[in-house]
Amino acid sequence: MQLTGVWLPIITPFKNDKIDVKSYQKLIEHYSNRGISGIIPLGTTGEIPTLDDYEFEEVLSTTMEYNPKHLPVFAGVGGNYTTKVIRKVKLAQSYGIDGILSVCPYYNRPSQDGIYQHFKSIAEETDRSIIIYNIPYRTGVNIENDTLRRLAEIKNIVGVKDASGDIKQTTALLMDPPKDFSILTGEDILFYATLSMGGQGGILASAHLFTEKFVEVYQKVKDNNQEEALDIWRQLYKLISLLFKEPNPAPIKYCLAKLGLLDSPEVRLPLTQITKQLADQLDSIILKQSSVR
Repeated sequence: MQLTGVWLPIITPFKNDKIDVKSYQKLIEHYSNRGISGIIPLGTTGEIPTLDDYEFEEVLSTTMEYNPKHLPVFAGVGGNYTTKVIRKVKLAQSYGIDGILSVCPYYNRPSQDGIYQHFKSIAEETDRSIIIYNIPYRTGVNIENDTLRRLAEIKNIVGVKDASGDIKQTTALLMDPPKDFSILTGEDILFYATLSMGGQGGILASAHLFTEKFVEVYQKVKDNNQEEALDIWRQLYKLISLLFKEPNPAPIKYCLAKLGLLDSPEVRLPLTQITKQLADQLDSIILKQSSVR
């Protein structure tokens, strides 16, 4: 399964500390018509660390039921206890998902062999596709390119969400990519650069806004229309910087609530609402977004 294009790590809407199913359905329908390649619920942008087990299933159930274009769904399923992750993967696949996005084990900081054995064990217990998520500034350990190449030899490990934070490592991977393996950036700010060096796409929280523009950047790069792609990218660059100025996904939720796509910008502690200073900066962007909807 070759993964390409713009994938949306969709937010989880809350209202009065409960999942706002109505807003979530609205979001899925909205983004299904914006040219994205797939939906990824239950990721960091979906505030997965703050969801109870029953809410994990509620999000899965709603995602699969209200997916009008039948877009591929890769659920965020990760952790630092391999056996527990496998149990959760089996639960998630019972809802009919296409695959999982699974983060490198965090906090216990395994060796490269431990990382390999972790993902190999998961892959052996499911027939669903797996995207590995490398984000060392959250997990405390980096998945080295050699380890990724070993993992890419496993049939159902199909790609990586690369948020290594090291442009040299990313470039080295792109210059010598594993065969039939998708390199998707998880660093929104590197989307254009990744595509230009041969990457297959991105898993982009920023694409909650101006979604079609992100899709257009992807398409123009693939069509070798670099000049027009760069012109669009310059417009999006400032947006990305603002959306990550304070902890994700609070700025995105603020924008979506202002646009009427959410009933509430609510996030769960330890996240808090954005500052008034950032809200004022985002308001001008929201006006532009409203004009293209």
